[in-house]
Amino acid sequence: MLAKRLDKNPLVVQSMVKPSSPEFEVTCAFNAAAIKHGNETLLMLRVAERAVQRDGFVSVPVLKFYEDNSSKIEILEFDKSDPKLDYSDPRVIFYEGMPYLTTISHLRLARSVDGINFVVEDTPAIFPDRPEESYGIEDSRITKLGDTYYIQYKSVSYESSINVTLATTKDFVTYEKGPIIFCPENLDVAIFPEKVNGMYAALHRPIPKQIGQPCMWLAYSPDLIHWGHHKLVMQPRPGKWDDGRIGASAVPILTEKGWLEIYHGATDANVYCLGAVLLDTNDPTRILARSEEPIIAPEAWYETEGFLPNVIFSCGAVEDGDGDTITVYYGAADHITCGAKFSIKEIFAHLGV
Repeated sequence: MLAKRLDKNPLVVQSMVKPSSPEFEVTCAFNAAAIKHGNETLLMLRVAERAVQRDGFVSVPVLKFYEDNSSKIEILEFDKSDPKLDYSDPRVIFYEGMPYLTTISHLRLARSVDGINFVVEDTPAIFPDRPEESYGIEDSRITKLGDTYYIQYKSVSYESSINVTLATTKDFVTYEKGPIIFCPENLDVAIFPEKVNGMYAALHRPIPKQIGQPCMWLAYSPDLIHWGHHKLVMQPRPGKWDDGRIGASAVPILTEKGWLEIYHGATDANVYCLGAVLLDTNDPTRILARSEEPIIAPEAWYETEGFLPNVIFSCGAVEDGDGDTITVYYGAADHITCGAKFSIKEIFAHLGV
């Protein structure tokens, strides 16, 4: 493996995060976007919270809307003895066939001056407040373009499925939500940090329901809002570590050899690893090299034990400033945040370029 896991792992755990309400407890702090801002490394954590549970019942949080356009997260409570209830999956329950997520997620900022020791802010940065966010907001990526930081995140609800919404900030103090930029069901959007041939570019992962596999696609936009010119980039590979599904992880990094993308792949048994792919600078749909083996796979205890064991899932990486080293931040076992360092030169050697 090419990864040099940080000695301090895990970097962020649930006990470091204050619940957004006394009714909640934090179950997961993971899948963080990562960016350098001034002299700080910032993580935009996905914080998953569940309602405090009562014996004999299952309680789930859902964002509800009212006639006066106000909204509030309500706690729905179900009796475990009710035969109409299925709570066998820790992530989702079903009542009379209706799915409810067991947690609701928001985005929370963590700050560090050394990229290792993080302090998590006490209040959410971006919180669900729209109908398409009634089941929460998840798994952001952050791209800097000019003096603005663009935050791409999943909006989740039963009615509108999974969309990708674009928010912006200039200072990581105030945030402005924008429109949905990729309609359902779509996720793993990573906007390139520079234009490609005069257009904005983004990797994304539509989910086919009838024919096909979850593959990585590329789209272009003149304004970051309207996306088109979609083209398939790469697919899962039968019999390999990424044969179940693939998707973009970190925002692509421009190197002398092309766009370096750290991506995730999973097996049908839900073992998630990270790999690397090198895309052509001027035509990112053209693959120059791709990992035959993962650059990091679940091995440490904090990756093989947790909410969903054997998962390494990244939403962000930062360059360390030496021209070669990158730190990849990742969710481990779907519940905490960890980090690992990689040499770009070693990744190139791994890719054979």
